Amino acid sequence: MNGQIPTENELAQQFEVSRHTVRQTLGELEKEGWLYKVQGKGSFVSKREANKGKDINLIGILTTYISDYIFPHIVRGAEETLRTKGYRLLLSSTDNHKEKEKENLEMLMNQPLSGLIIEPTKSAQGNPNLEFYLSLENKNLPYLMINERYPELSCPCIKVDDELGGFLAAEHLIKLGHKRIMGFFKTDDIQGVNRLKGFIRAHQKDQVVMNPVNVITYATEEKNDKPLEKALEAIKRNEERPTAFVCYNDELAIKLLEVLRQEGLSIPSDLSMVSFDDSLLATATEVKFTTLSHPKAEIGKKAAEVLLQMIENPSIRQNDFIFSPELIVRDSTRII
Repeated sequence: MNGQIPTENELAQQFEVSRHTVRQTLGELEKEGWLYKVQGKGSFVSKREANKGKDINLIGILTTYISDYIFPHIVRGAEETLRTKGYRLLLSSTDNHKEKEKENLEMLMNQPLSGLIIEPTKSAQGNPNLEFYLSLENKNLPYLMINERYPELSCPCIKVDDELGGFLAAEHLIKLGHKRIMGFFKTDDIQGVNRLKGFIRAHQKDQVVMNPVNVITYATEEKNDKPLEKALEAIKRNEERPTAFVCYNDELAIKLLEVLRQEGLSIPSDLSMVSFDDSLLATATEVKFTTLSHPKAEIGKKAAEVLLQMIENPSIRQNDFIFSPELIVRDSTRII
């Protein structure tokens, strides 16, 4: 990390003043945006001097991926709103690695930003980069999170009600007569945890007994292997074979569809399937998936609107905004 200034003690000795005077001075410089603090590491110079006198309106967006089927729509929604207010975007990605999240936060904190939109990385696995988020607050730099939020933070969050989505997916299949529903949930992010929670709640509400072997959880690093292996094992059972799948997202649904085809099974004749996100993948094959909506562009637009309010009215606390998912019924589910 570049631009670190000496400690309070070192400054006090160098300028022959009290440590209290140094602390007050540093505090004023921090309020004006010339310095920022990183807990446990010290104070650092912001890259504000190089942009002094220039009218720079820059918003940073940090997400897990840039090229997946969700993020471009979110960026487009945010950009349309921010451009009308004269803001430019600085995009960065963590590739879903917490160490890279740290590197990107460090980079972004050295830019002349007006605010930040952040998608947390593996939000269900803790926040080892808490010091950087506390530093954002020390700098009074407005930021919010999309899709989920680290539990210990209190910044606004713009997201979908994923628990409701999981509930609607399972309830739809239960109402069609399915009792053996296999669910696949990526649980290193809170979205997947909440979808699983809703999936379980629907079974409990309708008093449908769940076979534990039909609940599959996996991490990002396992997404190309474990769900497919477990699905193959399940459809080869002689008894108690699942009659339906609930998939973490459309991407997984496409992969599981191929597994079923290789085993000579078809959707929905042999097995019903529900997924999440309502992306282009949901209608990319001859099987059009029943899926839960994800208002991608609307999330980006709303995040931009809330962040602008935080920038323009910093004394007014902004609340979370939660979209309710819609079940979009197509031809991948049928009455059993």
